[in-house]
Amino acid sequence: MAKRLEFSTKKLELDKSNTQMVIVVAVASFISIFCLIAAQGFLSQNNYNAKVIDAKAKTNDRLKDNIKAASKLTQSYAKFVKANPNVLGGDSTSNTADNGGDNARLVLDALPSTYDFPALTSSIEKLAENGNLKLTSITGTDDEVAQQTNDSSPAPVPVAMPFTFTVSNASYSSVQQLMNTLDSSIRPIQLDAFTLTGASDNMQITINAHTYYQPAKNLNITKKDVK
Repeated sequence: MAKRLEFSTKKLELDKSNTQMVIVVAVASFISIFCLIAAQGFLSQNNYNAKVIDAKAKTNDRLKDNIKAASKLTQSYAKFVKANPNVLGGDSTSNTADNGGDNARLVLDALPSTYDFPALTSSIEKLAENGNLKLTSITGTDDEVAQQTNDSSPAPVPVAMPFTFTVSNASYSSVQQLMNTLDSSIRPIQLDAFTLTGASDNMQITINAHTYYQPAKNLNITKKDVK
């Protein structure tokens, strides 16, 4: 009886030890798995933070370069605007002469940043008047409302503005002068077609052409997701 009791006691102690061993192994396994997951998360977060720091460093370097470039650009722009004579050989301080005005104004006249069809008609009227020609008509599409949606962008492209005009009371020499004037105009004017009618001393010329405007360029500050 005593031996059986002793055997039962040993078996109970063995079962208890096995249970404790299972608990220890389970806890150790849980801790190991938790540590592995935590280490993986830490490494992933550390890698992400390194990418963010690297992106910020590159952005900071680019900003420093942009600040230096902006300073040089400002100096160059001031020198360009104040240059006298201007790029057309005219007086940069005069806004009344045909080739007068500072270079900044001349550049904007050459390629405006907004769609302005009335300003274009005024330019054509002045060209005809300077050549002693009678402007009979000028037509085109005043697309200002639709072009308002063509806003500024980081990479703007020129937009064509087609138009047609007719002048009368022209001679061969005045027609040639008009062609030369259109060719040398500060605003780019591309001839598509023209028609001559009438007598040699009283001709009428109809010209189909187009010019351009280019929306303003903007410098947008963008955000980048680091993955």
